[in-house]
Amino acid sequence: MIPERCKVEQFFAEWDAGVEHIACASDVDGLSMQELLEFADPEARALWAELDLGYTDTLGHPLLREAIVEQYARMAVGEVTVCGGGAAEALFLLAHVLLKPGDHALVVWPAFESLFRIAPALGATVTPIALDAEHGWRLDLDAVRQALRPDTKAIFVNFPHNPTGALPSRQEFEQLLALAREAGVTVVSDEVYRGLEYDPATTLPAACDLDEQAVSIGVMSKGYGLAGLRIGWLATRNQAVTDAARRLKDYTTVCASAPAEILSLIALRAGPQLLERSRGLILANLPLAESFFSGHGDAFEWAAPKAGPMAFPRLRLPVPVDAFVADVAREKGVLFLPGTIFDMTDNRLRVGLGRSSLPAALERVDDFLTARR
Repeated sequence: MIPERCKVEQFFAEWDAGVEHIACASDVDGLSMQELLEFADPEARALWAELDLGYTDTLGHPLLREAIVEQYARMAVGEVTVCGGGAAEALFLLAHVLLKPGDHALVVWPAFESLFRIAPALGATVTPIALDAEHGWRLDLDAVRQALRPDTKAIFVNFPHNPTGALPSRQEFEQLLALAREAGVTVVSDEVYRGLEYDPATTLPAACDLDEQAVSIGVMSKGYGLAGLRIGWLATRNQAVTDAARRLKDYTTVCASAPAEILSLIALRAGPQLLERSRGLILANLPLAESFFSGHGDAFEWAAPKAGPMAFPRLRLPVPVDAFVADVAREKGVLFLPGTIFDMTDNRLRVGLGRSSLPAALERVDDFLTARR
């Protein structure tokens, strides 16, 4: 099973080294090792100092799983599986567990590639459920209802959403889960940006807490600023899914990195402080980005996000977005992500709001646009 080439990874492999500012990142500024270790409590410091660099527990360090469970309302330690390949591994495992040739899945659209490129390689078909850009990237529950089929096995969702910053209301999210439950369909909820809502009161409950058949996916990469640890997890009360995912995981990463697990434990125990740091970075950049893109209304149509570290404005200039992105990268050393990476055709580009370098990057883009007037 070999999926289509992952466009986003190929894009960054091509451009990353040649630019000074990544203005499209899906995460926030990363923490240094020293910064993270300053959050360690005495128990974690002892674990770090005495760490045995042998194999780890295949399900994840028990203390790490205890820290993960603290994020949920109804989960037990035995219902969490740590993945050493981040959220991408969790999504890979779940696609294989839930789908086989001839099956059908729905995916909220646009989507991170792991949510929709693996299924066709397994012989399954995928129906995209487009978020409504004209109404603040609204989730269309009627479209979900109409797209469900007798052979539908999974619905892949991601909120807060990459790349649009969409966030449904709690009522809409609960209605989505109810639709799936009634149809006997498993919801795979990619919740890697949970905790990065601009108003904490809008934070959705985890899908695994609301529905015993649903699966929630988390990761250290986004809200915690620790993408280099590559620690993710899946959480579900669905024992059959857990058992099947763990069997398959014995053929992927087997276990996670011992240092990464202890560093993740430190971060999760300091979760409120780290999430506050990340939200601070985003909320400092959000009005700046809104002012910049709205101020260049001849060049962009601004689409305000509701949550998370990304926005997805549309390019109004009479040039393809890929050409615009390439020109800005070559001439100004600033990298945006074209919407074509998400198989979108409406000339949008992803903007990252979680990097402290964004103000300097936008100054360069302003120079680029001014020189072409």
